[in-house]
Amino acid sequence: MALVTTAEVCDANPQLIVSGELRALQPIFQIYGRRQVFSGPIVTLKVFEDNVLIREFLEEKGNGRVLVVDGGGSLRCAILGGNPVVQAQNNGWAGIVVNGCIRDVDEINGCDIGVRALASHPMKANKKGIGEKHVPITVGGTRISDGEWLYADTDGILISRTELSV
Repeated sequence: MALVTTAEVCDANPQLIVSGELRALQPIFQIYGRRQVFSGPIVTLKVFEDNVLIREFLEEKGNGRVLVVDGGGSLRCAILGGNPVVQAQNNGWAGIVVNGCIRDVDEINGCDIGVRALASHPMKANKKGIGEKHVPITVGGTRISDGEWLYADTDGILISRTELSV
């Protein structure tokens, strides 16, 4: 199967865009990791300046899924670092999208996984383990539900209610 770009998906599916079944996230994310193009079923997580639940998820088998973390858009600390990203790569996650900051950028950029985040920040997060798993979140101006599909490339990030047959 040839790789189809997010732009081609948008051009080919105007009816899905009008109906809201296909949405584009606002272009606020920086591109990290070696895998610039990735896709998969979404797992949602809502945390604020706390990375315990993120680490727990990434210790599980990813099976090609994408972890989408609503970190509240905080720019005060990093909620994802190099070690969990290495673990995610080794556990078969396709990608991680963080509405917040990451750190250990050089290490993350060496990993064969797709990572998107708002920015990098040297300070680490809290470790209280507070957050909500598998809940609807709003990231990049878009409501995202557990089990929807994410498609990312260098043009942007699309969210689809169902897997696209591209």
